[in-house]
Amino acid sequence: MTSDTTTGARPLSAATLADPPAGLPVPTYDRSRVTAGIVHFGVGGFHRAHEAMYLDRLMEDGKALDWGICGVGVLPGDRRMADVMAAQDCLYTLVLKHPDGTYEPRVVGSLVEYLFAPDDPEAVLERMADPAVRIVSMTVTEGGYHVHPVTGELDTRDERLRADLEDDVESPTPRTAFAFITEALRRRRDRGVPAFTVMSCDNIQGNGDVAHRMVTAYVRARDERTGGDLADYLEREVTFPNSMVDRITPVTADADREAVRERFGVEDAWPVVAEPFAQWVLEDRFGDGRPPLEEVGVQVVDDVHPYELMKLRLLNASHQALCYLGYLAGHRYAHEVCSEQLFADFLLAYMDDEATPTLQPVPGVDLDAYKPGLVERFANPEVRDTLARLCADSSNRIPTWLVPLTRENLAAGRSVEHAALVIAAWARYAEGVDEQGEPIEVVDADAEGRVAAAKAQLEGDDLAFLRDEDLFGDLAEQEAFTTPYRASLASLHSHGARRTLEEHLARTRA
Repeated sequence: MTSDTTTGARPLSAATLADPPAGLPVPTYDRSRVTAGIVHFGVGGFHRAHEAMYLDRLMEDGKALDWGICGVGVLPGDRRMADVMAAQDCLYTLVLKHPDGTYEPRVVGSLVEYLFAPDDPEAVLERMADPAVRIVSMTVTEGGYHVHPVTGELDTRDERLRADLEDDVESPTPRTAFAFITEALRRRRDRGVPAFTVMSCDNIQGNGDVAHRMVTAYVRARDERTGGDLADYLEREVTFPNSMVDRITPVTADADREAVRERFGVEDAWPVVAEPFAQWVLEDRFGDGRPPLEEVGVQVVDDVHPYELMKLRLLNASHQALCYLGYLAGHRYAHEVCSEQLFADFLLAYMDDEATPTLQPVPGVDLDAYKPGLVERFANPEVRDTLARLCADSSNRIPTWLVPLTRENLAAGRSVEHAALVIAAWARYAEGVDEQGEPIEVVDADAEGRVAAAKAQLEGDDLAFLRDEDLFGDLAEQEAFTTPYRASLASLHSHGARRTLEEHLARTRA
């Protein structure tokens, strides 16, 4: 094996497992015996820090060797992951960063194959049609489910999805996860192979139910065009368990690659860094078996809903509550924001006053401990989670995480002042300039529309940003919301984030 001439680090590959650098835990199970039982769409940092990590734990215990993962990339940007996985024999380093500065590494071996779908869609389809594959899992982000934000129905505006709907029935060339799932299920049905389970691992309330509804709607649309009857088979045979997933996993930085090289002696082109905390609550609803995940810490339950609501409205929505205000105030990392008592107090106020009243009892969870624990997790200085990551793709996040909670509180006559401030901060952030006059790159599925709406509010229409019904429904017509929203937006323009927060807390906590 070649070495880095400066540090002596060796490129990560299967050969590393036979002679690992001192202090670097690696799989001790025989990876040649691991076979693919799961096909996963969306192999990014979170999947590799979560689902793949849990399966690696099982395999290290000598179990679930028939539940290896075949990763699939469908987007052009996934080619880099394909190249890295090919060069590293699908191995990567997972580094847990503890608040005291301790780094806890492990080479993960549960990924055994990676297919880049645009190069060979047929190879992906045949892998999914293989009877050995019994689960198809997904981390495709909120936008990957093609849910119309207002109607909740299948949103066919995506060009790739439209192309799949209009594709040749006899020889399809799938472009999206939905199309691959559809064609693979058709082949399994026609060959008498049991249907696989579709397991969503995305941050969406009722993610399995949403996947079921959207995939079924897609299949019905195909059936209507082709005269097929696959939707009836899907409804009858395919299960879509709900799940709640939780682990803060920031984007891998060059500094992380350098740390892996210098600390652990391997060249890893795409390691994963994450916080020590991890949680997976999974509904026990599988059509053709599953790994014994409960043996490695996964909570397998009958009803995931209370857990996912807790996570989406406390953790995910709190990320939005800190990211825009923190960025405007000059911070660039989540831990910087949470090191300021002012921001920490606001997060806890939001969680106590507006999120908690919308939650159901969560079995086995002490919310009074969970909420400050979240702030402590956000404040981990080693994770270095960027605010830019948390601020990105807000058009998919805010309508999923914060708007439903806000509408529920409005219907119950409860205060929505904290949520109004968060959304006003997003509107101010989308103007594209922070309080120091530095430009902000607005990264969003509808960046052009969001920036245009934010600019319009500077021209006298202070509800311009809020008028998009696809994102906010009728919030622009709800005086109980627009009154605190307008006041927050005006204060952010006049006084900035910190003074706005100070006055907001003084008023709402009085």
